[in-house]
Amino acid sequence: MTKRNTKSILEEISQARPQSTNREFIIESRAGHVISSAINLIDMLYESYDENIAGELTRRLVNSIKSGDPAKFERGIRRVLQNKNENK
Repeated sequence: MTKRNTKSILEEISQARPQSTNREFIIESRAGHVISSAINLIDMLYESYDENIAGELTRRLVNSIKSGDPAKFERGIRRVLQNKNENK
C-alpha cells in the first residue's frame, strides 16, 4: 500500500503565494487593505468614544503611522482606558 502525501487546506493556504510577481500590483493591493482597515478602525473609534477622545486617538494613529512608532497609539489607548476606569 502506498502512502498518500496530502496537505491540509490550511497548509495549502499558508504556502500559497501570489501568482503575480508584479511588485506594483502587490503594493497597491496591500495598501488598499491597510487603508480600508485604518478607515474601519477610525469609524470604530468614533462609535466607541466621544468625539474629543476619538479625534485624539485618530491623530495618534496617523502620527504613529507617520513616525513608524506604534507605541504612540498604544499609549493613547492605555491613557483613555485608565481615565475611563478612574472616572467610574
